[in-house]
Amino acid sequence: MRRRIPVFIAIVQSILFLVHLVVYLTWTFFWGAMNPSTLLELRIALAFLSVSFVAASLLGFLYFNFFVRIFYTLAAVWLGLVNFFFMAACACWVVYVVPAMFGAPIERRPLAIAFFGLALLVGIYGIVNASATRVKRVTVKLPGLPESWRGRTAALVSDWHLGHVRNCGFVRRILKTLTGLRPDVLFITGDLFDGTAMDLNRLAEPWAGFSLPLGSYFVTGNHEEFSPREKYIETVERCGIRALNNEKIILDGLQIVGVHYHESINPEKLRSILQHASLDHNVASILLVHTPDRLAIAGEAGVSLQLCGHTHRGQFFPFTLIVKRIYGQFAYGLQRLGNLTVYTSCGTGTWGPPFRVGTSPEIVLIRFE
Repeated sequence: MRRRIPVFIAIVQSILFLVHLVVYLTWTFFWGAMNPSTLLELRIALAFLSVSFVAASLLGFLYFNFFVRIFYTLAAVWLGLVNFFFMAACACWVVYVVPAMFGAPIERRPLAIAFFGLALLVGIYGIVNASATRVKRVTVKLPGLPESWRGRTAALVSDWHLGHVRNCGFVRRILKTLTGLRPDVLFITGDLFDGTAMDLNRLAEPWAGFSLPLGSYFVTGNHEEFSPREKYIETVERCGIRALNNEKIILDGLQIVGVHYHESINPEKLRSILQHASLDHNVASILLVHTPDRLAIAGEAGVSLQLCGHTHRGQFFPFTLIVKRIYGQFAYGLQRLGNLTVYTSCGTGTWGPPFRVGTSPEIVLIRFE
């Protein structure tokens, strides 16, 4: 696995170089002549920006301090912006080349101003939208639901990605919202932490005094498994959250099974855990996992409701299309597969660029009937 990391970094960095080169060539072509000093400054700036996110990510895995947090946040914001600038560059060429083929050339500079200006506005909107957490309310009917659970509400808050961009202030805001919503139980389906260097003790502080009638429950996501997951499990337990370590519990008559990320994506391990759980098919059950994978295995085991996250619904274009292509109907929302009901949350936080365009951060309130 470690041998693959340098290859992965090289591929990502090569893509970023190419994207920045396209943006640079497009801007200089459509804007027109620039004096040599301005052109040099632009080259230096884009060269630095092209390596900024990879450099910030590497620093972010090693250090957690004010300067690294600022550098990582700015690099992440630029990564989101350059995505839209790249699309603006592509749009410039399409709108310019097609009329030119029919002998009707268009002035170049206005195209650059229009498309790059629009890209900047979309980026600003994406930042604002990613900070506006919505409350999504859904209702589920589960066969065999204990009478004590009828009318109760569970909160699903997945993919917080606490780290360099979102930290203690974000935790306090989400917990304040949850306190006002007054759910009976909280489910956190992984990626509570971003997996980078961070002050876990400080992140635990806002949880003091937060409690729900039936408690809070957690399973790890892929980001908690970038390093040994035990430190994250210890942290959530200090927060008063119970980590479900590939086990089943009975919560006031309802069967709850929690499977950590590594085991949940392995068909044999997931099947073994669910078999060992010995689910009573006459009583409703909930499976907490990070990803909307291996749904057939959950269905075969008799799980009533699977709660998960991971996809972020793509966060913004074009990744929204990629995620939809990978996960199909299970990329987001309330879906069914035979007798299995699945809810995939698009998450509360963001990974990488703190942008959301075409998606919204959410707290999901699930009412049981």
